[in-house]
Amino acid sequence: MKAYWWKILAIVLLAYTITAGLLIDVPRLPILNETIRGLFFHVTMWFGMLLMLIVAVVYGVKHLRSEKLEDDDMAVEFTNAAILFGVIGITTGMVWAKFTWGDFWTNDPKLNASAIGLLMYFAYLVLRNSLTDVYQRAKISAVYSIFAFAVFIPLIFILPRLTDSLHPGNGGNPGFNAYDMDSNLRKVFYPAIIGWTLLGAWISTIRVRIRRLERNLEDKLINQ
Repeated sequence: MKAYWWKILAIVLLAYTITAGLLIDVPRLPILNETIRGLFFHVTMWFGMLLMLIVAVVYGVKHLRSEKLEDDDMAVEFTNAAILFGVIGITTGMVWAKFTWGDFWTNDPKLNASAIGLLMYFAYLVLRNSLTDVYQRAKISAVYSIFAFAVFIPLIFILPRLTDSLHPGNGGNPGFNAYDMDSNLRKVFYPAIIGWTLLGAWISTIRVRIRRLERNLEDKLINQ
C-alpha cells in the first residue's frame, strides 16, 4: 500500500481539482468572469511541467556523474511528461486567451517566450532520435537538457517582466493575487499543482518501466 499512496493522492486531488474547479464560486473580475477557472488547469499544468523539468535536470546531472542508463531513463521520461503538460497547458491557455483577449494567440512576449521554450524541448526530442549510440545519446541529451532549462527559466519568467505584456504577473500587469487575496482560488490552485505533478510522475514512472523492459528484452535477444 505504501508504494501506491501517492497515486491514490493524485487521483483524489485531480478529482477535487476538476469538481471544485468547475463548481466553486469565483471572483467576478472584469473581462475574466468565469474564464478565471482556467487558472486551475492552464497555470497549474505549467507549474507541474516546471517541477518535472527540474526532476529531469537532476537525473541528467546524475547520469553525467554515473553514466547509468537508468538515470537517463528517468531524465527523458520526465522531460516527455513535461512536454506533454506544456502542450496541454499552452492549448488551454489559448482557449482562455480567446475569451479574455479575443484571439487564440497574440503577439505577447509571455506567449512567444513560452512557445520558444516548448520548441527548445521539441528540439531535445529530435536530437535524441538523431543519435544511435545509447550512451552518446544519453550524455548529449543530459547536457542539452541542463542548458535548455537554464535558458527556459529566464525566457518565460524574467524577460516577459521587462516588457509590456497582457499576461497577468508580467510587464506591470498584476497577477491574480493582487486582485483577490482572500478568494477560494488558492484552495483549488495549490492542490491542483500537486495533483497534476503527481500525475506527471505517474506517467513518467510507467514509461520508465516500459523503457527498461524493452532494453532488457533487447539484451536477451542479443545474448541468445
